[in-house]
Amino acid sequence: MNGEIDISFWGAARDVTGSRHLLGLGAESILFDCGLVQGKRAEADRANRELPFKASAVKAVLLSHAHMDHGGNLPSLVARGFRGKIHCTRATADLLAVMLRDSAHIQARDAEWLNRRRRRGEAPVEPLYDLADVERTLGLIEPHPYRKSFSVRPGVTATFRDAGHILGSAFVETVIERGGGQRLRLTFSGDLGRRFLPILKDPEQPEAADVLILESTYGDRFHADIRGAEEQLGAIVGRTAARGGKVIIPAFSVGRSQELIYELHRLITAGEIPDLPVYIDSPLTAKASQVFAAHEECFDAETWAILSAGGDPFGFERMRYVESVEESKRLNSHRGPCVIISASGMCEAGRVLHHLANSVEDPRNTVLIVGFQAGNTLGRRLEEGAKRVRILGEEYKVAAEVVALHAYSAHADRLDLLRFYENMRERPGRIFLVHGEERQSEALAAALREKGAAAVEVPALGDRFRLE
Repeated sequence: MNGEIDISFWGAARDVTGSRHLLGLGAESILFDCGLVQGKRAEADRANRELPFKASAVKAVLLSHAHMDHGGNLPSLVARGFRGKIHCTRATADLLAVMLRDSAHIQARDAEWLNRRRRRGEAPVEPLYDLADVERTLGLIEPHPYRKSFSVRPGVTATFRDAGHILGSAFVETVIERGGGQRLRLTFSGDLGRRFLPILKDPEQPEAADVLILESTYGDRFHADIRGAEEQLGAIVGRTAARGGKVIIPAFSVGRSQELIYELHRLITAGEIPDLPVYIDSPLTAKASQVFAAHEECFDAETWAILSAGGDPFGFERMRYVESVEESKRLNSHRGPCVIISASGMCEAGRVLHHLANSVEDPRNTVLIVGFQAGNTLGRRLEEGAKRVRILGEEYKVAAEVVALHAYSAHADRLDLLRFYENMRERPGRIFLVHGEERQSEALAAALREKGAAAVEVPALGDRFRLE
């Protein structure tokens, strides 16, 4: 392939949402991820609606995984003229179908709710996309197995390798033939997982790259040992139950929820916490758990052992999947201890908002934060100790116990990220750090330089770099 090659960053640049990185190949381009921006409603809505590049010039999308901040804005890309293939792993394809349909449903419902409450003179709220946009998007998906190279465009091949972050997650190894026997090897990490987490296999290790686009969500810190997290989870549930309260867990429907279900199953079975009901109040989580069960090729040895013995860590008898809105509302009048796991993970949408509104003023209850909370989200405000918060337009006093348990994070920490770079047989000459707030990205950049990485960039939104 002749001509200039460049990379530009249009999301998750000094931020943790809206992953979009554009590989320029002359008049064409290839997009790594197309995620939703999350945060302040008006700013996020504007960023999601106004694509900063021409959709029809994008000839292919390489999707790292199904989380909404990585693939949730694909229908907008399609609605604006994208007609290429969306390449991803097989499990990601199955999850994405469930998640995009759910996203369109939530947007329609939220728009209806907001429009009923809009003030005179305010413009009506329109969903970002609808189910028709989603179905057109799903028709463009081309799934691939791990570790098998495929053609993206003439002169461009890619390979998905297991990132160990969520079911189907991958880092993408891309090779661009430049002519004259020269080639450029670019690896995009997507979101990297951690070793020794339950359910999924550990992340694979890349061997060589000329350019590395690396996530940096936890680039400035180290996670606690997951074994300690299990003890903490048991202690949190135990003391809340002793108060007669509820544990409200805002959790991402894919990945984190399944891990929590797995751990609660183990704790109840072992008698380490009271035998209390566990409600999964998210239709998406129920559907995602069915997808999990269909992709045993992604499971680690421990999970295989449970399945081989006839166990079902995603459907134990004390757990209830809540489907209807009416059943969800009835949980607000539930008396006695229980655990409610509900989306969304950053408390920006979904049924968890109603559970928080109903529970956050009661000191018997606990709000358990188990994932990264982006800036300007309700989850971040709760985690940072806000005394009063606004939920669905109303203000509430925070009297419930709020606990952050980041050991359950499915993101690599600083040690994992450095290991990803250091263990490469041929280390990259250039590194771009994305998907991290500026403090985290700059801290990781400094650490990489100490390890010998000469050219490390922390791009800002819209930055473009020529790749030699």
